[in-house]
Amino acid sequence: MGLALALALQAKGATVVVGGRRTDLLEQIAAEHGLGTVAIDTADPASITAAARQVVAEHPDLDVLVTMAGIMRAEDWTTSGFAEGAAEVVTTNLLGPIRLVDAFIDHLRTRPEATIMTVSSGLAFAPLKVTPTYNATKAAIHMLSESIRLQLDGTGVAVVELEPPSVATDLMPGQKDSPFAMPLDAFVREVVDLIQTQPDATEIQVENVKFLRYGEARGDYDQVVATLNRLDPHGH
Repeated sequence: MGLALALALQAKGATVVVGGRRTDLLEQIAAEHGLGTVAIDTADPASITAAARQVVAEHPDLDVLVTMAGIMRAEDWTTSGFAEGAAEVVTTNLLGPIRLVDAFIDHLRTRPEATIMTVSSGLAFAPLKVTPTYNATKAAIHMLSESIRLQLDGTGVAVVELEPPSVATDLMPGQKDSPFAMPLDAFVREVVDLIQTQPDATEIQVENVKFLRYGEARGDYDQVVATLNRLDPHGH
């Protein structure tokens, strides 16, 4: 999802730098697509600090941060043994974005206008039974986004929350081939269109995610949860 969005933004004229742990893959991405790259492990605070320093030095006009990294794992909380894996999900999905914002916020505040894009999930609003920690981290990202938007009001730094539905990626085994997952290219096209046509939006919501996002507001939350867990074991 991250690479597809990066390429779509590049096609619109943006200069894009993508980060990741696998330097061989970064080299391939740079060679094939002409994207900027930086080695970064969002589970390692020192790596985040070093990557931020490098990116700001190489791109002093940087004005957007997208906190895209995330992992999704099936868990069984009915017996012990899940805590270590759950902690890894929290480290990547919640502490990673927190540390990224911390590393870039001072620079972003120097720009006339800047944006932090967080990435939550439809599962921030309706739980998938098999991924409790993932659901919790995405709910936390939603409330974090709401909170820091209030703090940054008036600073020139906007906070926009991208809320994906189930998208055909390799995030979970079988998800790429799930009939319930939104095709990746369709998702990215709709996201970029929403960014362009709704510049003041605080939440980027493709139509497919609204079933999950607004269940409680519509009054059919229980049906949403039942449908989600009956139909889509890989969705998010």
